[in-house]
Amino acid sequence: MAELSTVARPYSEALFAVAKADKGGLAAWGEQVQRLAYVAAQPDVRLAMADPRLSDEQRVSIFLSMVRPAVDKHFENFVALLISNDRLLLLPQIAEQFEALKDTAEGVAQANITSAFPMSEDQVSQLIALLEPKFGLKLKPHVTVDAALIGGVRVHVGDQVLDTSVQAQLVRMRDTLAA
Repeated sequence: MAELSTVARPYSEALFAVAKADKGGLAAWGEQVQRLAYVAAQPDVRLAMADPRLSDEQRVSIFLSMVRPAVDKHFENFVALLISNDRLLLLPQIAEQFEALKDTAEGVAQANITSAFPMSEDQVSQLIALLEPKFGLKLKPHVTVDAALIGGVRVHVGDQVLDTSVQAQLVRMRDTLAA
């Protein structure tokens, strides 16, 4: 069976192409895609959409009635297309890929920051201000706490990692001493 992200890719790319051509802006499109993905990810919705007694028109109607606020006509058509192709449950993957395409187009990257201790908003903004010139991108921070780092931070941006944690320094020291 094909990987879900592989099956979702053509849908996210097509949706992104339409969104770029629209004057409404990518942010508005991204928000609507996220709402659809949220509804599609709910276990009860997944179960209801798999009911073989429902016709495609009924599935479209039921699904769109659960999305609040309502989405525009483009998304109604998109949901109908997904349902007719039996791909509605791919909406979370489609939304994730759409967001990645939007970020790339806007020169933005996700910065996954792992810290040994909780960071204040001010500390996060200072760190982002230091990292943006290094990576050459506008960064959206996502902060998590991992006490195993002992101190410092580990930052993942795309496939690049910047690890200034005490744990990483101890590992480097151990490797140097063992060599």
